[in-house]
Amino acid sequence: MNSITPSSASHQRHRLAHYARSCNSYSYFSLLTGDTLLDEVESQLPNHRERRYPPTETLSMFLAQAMSSDRNFQNIVNQSAVDRVIAGLPKVSTRTGGYCRARKRLPTSMVSALTSKLVRSIDASSSTKDQ
Repeated sequence: MNSITPSSASHQRHRLAHYARSCNSYSYFSLLTGDTLLDEVESQLPNHRERRYPPTETLSMFLAQAMSSDRNFQNIVNQSAVDRVIAGLPKVSTRTGGYCRARKRLPTSMVSALTSKLVRSIDASSSTKDQ
């Protein structure tokens, strides 16, 4: 197992802080639907009907909310609504109730499995770079 040196830990914190400042829910959605995680995301998706907040979009919003300095529900819902308009998608309500209910529907097993997959991917990537 790799040992984390103070300088590598500092570098990782700096990269994470930069990523958190520059990402919105669409960035996380792209990450979740990219080559590294797509198969795992699809295998973890619960049975669901199409709603305003499907599981993958809800999870991407949750990640953006967790990484934001303003973790307020209203902030992430507003940001998502603005991003939709910028992308040319139809306008949606900025009420938070639908998002809150969608977050409650996210299976913790899905979040846990995707986190584990991402950690393994990062670990493999960093050990390859160390060699």
